[in-house]
Amino acid sequence: MAGFRSLARQVRDPGSDTALRRYSLRKCLERFAPYGHRATWDHLCRRHRFGPEDRELDPGRLVAALEELEEARAVWLAYEEEFAARRRREKHGGLRRPGALDDWHLRTWGGNGVARCDDPALHPSEPLAEVLRRLITALQSAPGERCPVCAGPRIEWRPDLDDEPWFGPVCGDCGVVVPRAVLTAGALARARDTVPRLASVA
Repeated sequence: MAGFRSLARQVRDPGSDTALRRYSLRKCLERFAPYGHRATWDHLCRRHRFGPEDRELDPGRLVAALEELEEARAVWLAYEEEFAARRRREKHGGLRRPGALDDWHLRTWGGNGVARCDDPALHPSEPLAEVLRRLITALQSAPGERCPVCAGPRIEWRPDLDDEPWFGPVCGDCGVVVPRAVLTAGALARARDTVPRLASVA
């Protein structure tokens, strides 16, 4: 099975037909897709102005989309290295049990769904690397009241997410499933209050 870098070389290969290069870019998302596969593909299509089903398109746009994906992947891999080094230090110091942030991180190892967007059509419009930098900054800071990606105040509790963690806080502005550990207890409580109450049957 081809890895990310091998697929990236195929995307850049001017000797390949455009449909194969597009297919290789799509396969890259099986290795790294910050918003989830479908939402990341939608994001790249919108930012680089090609249709999700286009087979014949400007190869330059495919390469530009790949470059955006590669930059974001570099940001995430650097964070994963820091994370692994920190966990080694903690284990050496006797802290064997991971915390809440670590639980979240383990579900996103490799970068798939690190800033998951449950609705593939609702996701941040900024470059992927910038979104990941904001999220990483939030992970390394004290919990906040707003979305760590877009600073939006509309955090809603969703009990019906399509993927892990299956339920949790979602930004109503940019669509990112927000790691619970980056929100204050008050922000989480307000988010839970957005879930409609079932009417009691008398």
